[in-house]
Amino acid sequence: MTTTLVVQQPTPVMQVIESDGWGSGVFDCFNDLGECCFAYWLFPCYACMKSRDFGECLCLPLLDYCGGVPPITLALRVSMRHRYGIKGSILDDCVFATFCTACIWCQMSREMKRRSSPITIINTVPKL
Repeated sequence: MTTTLVVQQPTPVMQVIESDGWGSGVFDCFNDLGECCFAYWLFPCYACMKSRDFGECLCLPLLDYCGGVPPITLALRVSMRHRYGIKGSILDDCVFATFCTACIWCQMSREMKRRSSPITIINTVPKL
């Protein structure tokens, strides 16, 4: 007598949520209080680390101290919008880079964390 054993694996379900907007607001700094404090108290170090995390030169943000609109902050924000497909305008980026510099660096950090999170495969029980 021969028996046949059939094993059926559940199919993995992947849910990808992409949006054309920022994952958090500019002033949502208190969602991650550690990042907010680090950016506030040690901003040059924070900006350099986040620039490196984004794949740019470590010391690039130090060029922002030329006065006026911080060119590196503006360029990195625009670059991040293009890389992740986030809608926005150069005018908004310019205003935020000029008047809310530390806050947008925190926002960019949260976006990098959100976009680089590993894919989670959820096992499901197959319906009989």
